[in-house]
Amino acid sequence: MEAKGDLPSPQRTIGLLGATTVGMSAIVGGGILVLAGAAFQATGPGAIVAFALNGVIAVLTALSFAEMSTRFPESGGAYNFAKRVLSVRFAFAVGWVLWFAYIVAGVLYALGFASYAVELIRVLFFRNAIPAWLEGRTVVVLLALAPTLLYSASLIQKASGGGQWATWGKLVVFSLLLLGGFWAMATQDLEQTQEKLVPFFPGGMSGLLTAMGLTFIALQGFDLIAAIAGEVKDPVRTIPRAMLLSLAAALLVYLPLLLIVSTVGTPDGISITQASASNPETVMARATKHFMGAGGYWMVMAAALLSTLSALQANLLAASRIAKSMAQDRTLPAILGVVHPRLKTPHMAIYASALTLTALLLAVPDLAAAGAAASLIFLIAFALAHWTSILARKRDEEEGSPLSTHSGVAPAALGTVTFQTPYFPLVPIVGGVACVAMAIFQALAAPAAGGIALVWLGLGGLLYAALFSDRAEIYDAFAEAQDPSLARMRGRNPLVLVPVANPRSAAAMVEIAAALAPPRVGRVMLLRVIPVAEATVESQRDLERAQVVLTQALTAAMTSGHRPEGLVTIGERPWREIARVVRSHSCGGVVVGLPEKEALQGGPAETLLNQLDCDFTFLRCPEGWSPHHAQRILVPVGRRVMTWRCARACSAVYRPFIDRRSPG
Repeated sequence: MEAKGDLPSPQRTIGLLGATTVGMSAIVGGGILVLAGAAFQATGPGAIVAFALNGVIAVLTALSFAEMSTRFPESGGAYNFAKRVLSVRFAFAVGWVLWFAYIVAGVLYALGFASYAVELIRVLFFRNAIPAWLEGRTVVVLLALAPTLLYSASLIQKASGGGQWATWGKLVVFSLLLLGGFWAMATQDLEQTQEKLVPFFPGGMSGLLTAMGLTFIALQGFDLIAAIAGEVKDPVRTIPRAMLLSLAAALLVYLPLLLIVSTVGTPDGISITQASASNPETVMARATKHFMGAGGYWMVMAAALLSTLSALQANLLAASRIAKSMAQDRTLPAILGVVHPRLKTPHMAIYASALTLTALLLAVPDLAAAGAAASLIFLIAFALAHWTSILARKRDEEEGSPLSTHSGVAPAALGTVTFQTPYFPLVPIVGGVACVAMAIFQALAAPAAGGIALVWLGLGGLLYAALFSDRAEIYDAFAEAQDPSLARMRGRNPLVLVPVANPRSAAAMVEIAAALAPPRVGRVMLLRVIPVAEATVESQRDLERAQVVLTQALTAAMTSGHRPEGLVTIGERPWREIARVVRSHSCGGVVVGLPEKEALQGGPAETLLNQLDCDFTFLRCPEGWSPHHAQRILVPVGRRVMTWRCARACSAVYRPFIDRRSPG
């Protein structure tokens, strides 16, 4: 099995402009053109406030994403965060649903493009009679497949996929719409403008919350920058700026445009709430036609086509990077992690994402519930990003040193270790609570969304258990062996406890414990338990004997390069006292020596093994034996036999004692 460091790492080719473009391509345009009407219908002109509040939540979330993306500047986004801070099992669940969410978002934008394209064909060529074939599903699917295949090919040829012309083109169109709208507002009577904003919240607080839940997905897209973090130049400086710039660009378009549509987008005597009631999907086109004429209508059509195209490309890009990261961790088939030898792009992951997207286009006739499920999944992923940022910072402060990035980029190359969220922990707490609350609202408002998410997660759980779990967890164990700080990032104590009773076996036990303890961050604690009965009569002799045992064991530990710790306790039953010390110190591992005639099965050692949730190593060896005497080590390995703990132990023990010997 190859080590993770042997996998080809992508070149960092995306700068600030490219990263910002990735974020803007997914955020700006498509969401507001489709969802603004529903927001107006729910809360009237208060939709401006709904988008502004969503913008605040998105900025708070972007700050946590920026901290985690610069701490771990690898592609994968929230999947990568979960893998580093939680566990490989939890990371698979996050990655599996995120991959699905990005693909579903791509399907929605592909179908959105097809719908606008059908409308364009109808207006240009069939103004009077609309042929039946134009309204059929076949035409819609074919028009949706065309840009999907085109952007898949472009993403294989170039890391960012090219096609930035669509992003910048729609920004130009929106700029023209804003100029025309402000001109119309300036020429309109002020009292008339104020009348259009009354009532501002016709739906009350419930209407405002409904509008926020409906439109939050319109600000999703900055997270795509985290999904491609492994390909971003100077990530500590670039990623936070790109995320905030893309959000700022979206809000600078959204909020003024909503104000313009609310005030000059409807005829006299008709409010924006009333105008949105009949056909909310097209309210933006009709509103711009009212204050800019036919030219405004065609600009909205152009903006819609460009927005759906750029968002399709951005979500396909993110889906492929999630799949590649999961494949490199063996939580998806390894072939999806293959990088093109010349183009340096994950072409197999792009193929898989595009094929899955195509299958959904062909198989699912109604994606409304799936789109709501994607929104729900994104909110959960955003809440997770806040949570992982709190855990990572807390564990960082507990150790008193920055956590390793494990990214192949030296801190000096990054400029600093990581970007840090201001006003910590207030920002991640407020942002996380807001995301969870909105996710609960989405689940209650659209039960089908929660159902789709649960079905997809259940399918992923079955696939992981049946196909991926063994290899993924063994591979993860080797990753922990290569990067000792990874266990600490995940909140596990790198302390290995060595109960010592016989001074003659202490040296060998400490050598094993020193190998099992993670280098640089691992600790070894030597424990001597004095039985209570002996302590009452021969306490002085017992203490002297314990001191001799600990002195010999501490000497062996220092020789191995570890900083040993010693502990002497008094207990009525030694095995029960060992279990108490393991629990009280949250030990990550225990090394227990077994006499030659003492059986493991049915004895106190087996009872201890069943009671505690940590790594166990049982050592039975001749007197005077040392791991340095070993010429060969046999490691039996088989599917469903070798657990992740065994893999980590074998890797840790094998490398210190065998690798340094001669090849013969």
